[in-house]
Amino acid sequence: MNYTESLAYLDSLGKFGIKLGMERIEGLLRELGNPEQKIKTVHVTGTNGKGSVTSMITNILLAANLKVGKFTSPHLVKYNERINLNGKDISDEDFATAITAVKVAADSVVKKGVCEQPTQFEILTAAAFLYFYLQKVDYAVIEVGMGGLWDSTNVITPVVSVITNVALDHTDRCGKTLERIAMQKAGIIKEKVPLVTAAEGNEALGPIVSLAMFKEAPVYLYGKAFHGTEVKSSMEGQTFTLHAGDFYHSDYEIKLPGEHQIKNTSVAIVAAKLVSKQDDRINELALHVGVANTVWPGRLERIHKNPDIILDGAHNPDGAKALRNALDKYYHGKQVQFVFGMMGDKDMSGVIKTLIKQDDVVYTVRADEGARAAEAADLAKLVGSNAVAEADLATAYDAAICGAGTDGVVCVCGSLYLVGEFKKIESFVRVHHDKTGKLSRK
Repeated sequence: MNYTESLAYLDSLGKFGIKLGMERIEGLLRELGNPEQKIKTVHVTGTNGKGSVTSMITNILLAANLKVGKFTSPHLVKYNERINLNGKDISDEDFATAITAVKVAADSVVKKGVCEQPTQFEILTAAAFLYFYLQKVDYAVIEVGMGGLWDSTNVITPVVSVITNVALDHTDRCGKTLERIAMQKAGIIKEKVPLVTAAEGNEALGPIVSLAMFKEAPVYLYGKAFHGTEVKSSMEGQTFTLHAGDFYHSDYEIKLPGEHQIKNTSVAIVAAKLVSKQDDRINELALHVGVANTVWPGRLERIHKNPDIILDGAHNPDGAKALRNALDKYYHGKQVQFVFGMMGDKDMSGVIKTLIKQDDVVYTVRADEGARAAEAADLAKLVGSNAVAEADLATAYDAAICGAGTDGVVCVCGSLYLVGEFKKIESFVRVHHDKTGKLSRK
């Protein structure tokens, strides 16, 4: 298959939906020669922050001059974003080659009766493992797609496991309580493999710590084994001090704003330090350079000043809380113009209650064209009198820009799918400010 054909193949698999379970991915990887067993990995899960942590660990390893693969999801614009080598997305040609090889294997296992048709995510996961093996990476940093226990990435025995946090999300598949969700995420814990986590509260920590003890996996807990304290913070970035044990105190500079990113960065550094115990190529300089170089699109990402235009994929109450705290911290007292869209199967009321204040102005839109996206009118009803339902993203964005003026704040948020749609139009939508502050398209 060429690149276009490989995309069509992946899109065709969407009809199989999301299916948790291991029989399909295990059968598929056996057919491919189990490439996932032939590379060193770091495994990252969590409700929020796992993408940022995955990226930071990757950049630390890169700063140590190692060859590093990174697998994340979802993508914002192109599937290629999910499979990254040495800081660059996989090329169209290599992507097509990997997907073709996996399709051949998938067709074979289905024909043999080994398993049913693998899902789109399972195909992508297998393609990533195959590609990283063929590229002979030193490490691959693997982000869980959903949950952990039954996620298709959970076929590896990593050097280090990471659970960023536990909050309510994907309750239809991972459980309706924090304890149930924590049990799913704890499923990535392997025997005697160290675990770094920022999970908190008895409901979340109970299952995680219990399983770690059963599997004799050392636990490094944020707030107990290590923690970070802010030195200075702005939308440009932050300086914080990482305290780890009685003798380690070091200042780190990061480009990622938001109090939550201090916690995420601390988790990433400690995870990398654990990897360094068996790989002395990962030194103190790599820790500092790696996190300093990290940016993560679509997470409190400021793409323009005057007005400040921020993109954030927060789609659950915990993520909304982090976003709201950041807006209050960096734009205290300012009205926010929201361009807001969500998936209909998310906790829309919980996000709205946490994120939007009475004085804010909200332009609601469909997050994308898919069936899961909530209708703009339904979102507007949930928000209340300060919301206006718009027909499309460009119209909503135009209205938000006009409302913000030159010194206001525009926040495009509610779903990574919405952020992805925005990035698609960003290539042909440029913001210019005339006397009225109106958006013009070129």
